[in-house]
Amino acid sequence: MPNRRHFSSRLLAAGAVLAAPEALFAQGAQPAGAPVEGQHFVRLNTPAPVLLPTPDKKVDVVEFFWYGCPHCNAFEPLLESWVKRLPADVSFRRVHVGFGGVHQVHQKLYYALEELGALPAMHRKVFAALHAPTNRRQLVSDSEISAFGTENGLDGAKLVATMKSFSVNTKASKARQITDAYKIDGVPALGVQGRWFTSGSLAGSLERMVVVADYLIGRARTVS
Repeated sequence: MPNRRHFSSRLLAAGAVLAAPEALFAQGAQPAGAPVEGQHFVRLNTPAPVLLPTPDKKVDVVEFFWYGCPHCNAFEPLLESWVKRLPADVSFRRVHVGFGGVHQVHQKLYYALEELGALPAMHRKVFAALHAPTNRRQLVSDSEISAFGTENGLDGAKLVATMKSFSVNTKASKARQITDAYKIDGVPALGVQGRWFTSGSLAGSLERMVVVADYLIGRARTVS
């Protein structure tokens, strides 16, 4: 994609036990092999906005992704497993990036599915359609998106109309704002508490990315 990149890394089998930070970062300069700032993660000079939906949520974690990114597709099983074991005080949310024209179409598809309450059932199906070994879809034109929605039990025309709605355009605009605030220029990436972000490229692999995020979540609890 022009002027942007998606990170390449080797994804371990879904369901594999994540290694401890000490094992993955044994060569780090900090005690217990902790991830190193500037090497495994980036600290933002200006904090990004934090969204904590309820008082019991203390740490905001954001995944930045694009439906068309093969590495985001590969990361999804590991991400879902990781999200399930996040501590109760962590609020997790996804942000679909809108770097360019195609990204923005898929971005609006994501937020339209959210608006229609269809995201839980359709999220993995969109990835599957875009990355199928055969009969791969592009999901860029209104007609293709409408047909895809209809094939999967939705009102295809309503899905396309929702993509063009004020509410979806507002969500897409906010998504681009938070992406810019985090200085994200490649996906998948994980932002923590508006202060730091990591990626497969920075951490060294997709598996290491979630380990670095775990470290940053712990660090967020100690920073006011």
